[in-house]
Amino acid sequence: MLRGAGALPISNGMIVTAARLALADILSPPFRAALWKSLGLTLIVLIVLWFAVEAVFEWLAVPLLTNLFPDAPGWVDSAGTVAGWGAGIALAIALVFLIGPISAIIAGLFLDDVAEVVEKQSYPNTPNGRAVPFVQGVILSAKFFGVVILGNLLALLLLVVPGINLVAFFLVNGYLVGREYFEFAAMRYRSEAEAKAMRGRHGTTVFFAGLVVALFLMIPIVNLLAPLFAASMMVHLHQRISLKTGGLPAPERREPLAEGHSSV
Repeated sequence: MLRGAGALPISNGMIVTAARLALADILSPPFRAALWKSLGLTLIVLIVLWFAVEAVFEWLAVPLLTNLFPDAPGWVDSAGTVAGWGAGIALAIALVFLIGPISAIIAGLFLDDVAEVVEKQSYPNTPNGRAVPFVQGVILSAKFFGVVILGNLLALLLLVVPGINLVAFFLVNGYLVGREYFEFAAMRYRSEAEAKAMRGRHGTTVFFAGLVVALFLMIPIVNLLAPLFAASMMVHLHQRISLKTGGLPAPERREPLAEGHSSV
């Protein structure tokens, strides 16, 4: 059994069930529009970032080498090209750590759509949640992006420590992803303060659920699906925890003009 601080006991099977349902969700027809939009935009951003960094690095490397070695032979131009390739390799390694926040930002445009599909399809007898206000969603997205970048930079620095690097990456992302995506699911029914309080009460459960998502982030190509999988899984987890601990509240009332798609 898993127990969050001050929470009612939550079964390990609840996490497994939420993960199984989320896997089925991301491949189902209702998810395909959000899936292809998210994958397409993420790939475009990654490709543009790759070529931009490589071009800028090569553009700066040759003048720098020329200034440092003014009498150097023509191999300087080739060195600049090699440096560009080196930058591309370095970027590829960095993207392993940055693909999580990048794909999360892109998928954030569609998370309310995903949550609405899960709620209507899997929990038709419960009230539907309400979209997080656009401005609040942008603020949450920016906070999440910053925290994940810092966390992954820490994990990247720990690459030099054998036996700790992958563990650090796994634990950092498990905590951050679990926290932010669960709060996103909860905020469709609760205020931000209530969502944070609920996540705190069931912190252990949410953390272990986040570790499941972190496994996705560690698998190349598959990690592009991680944000949609995380959103679906945490919606399932929030719904099931709520039903087990007293039921869902009525969705918090919000001004119609403030509504919009959120990002996490």
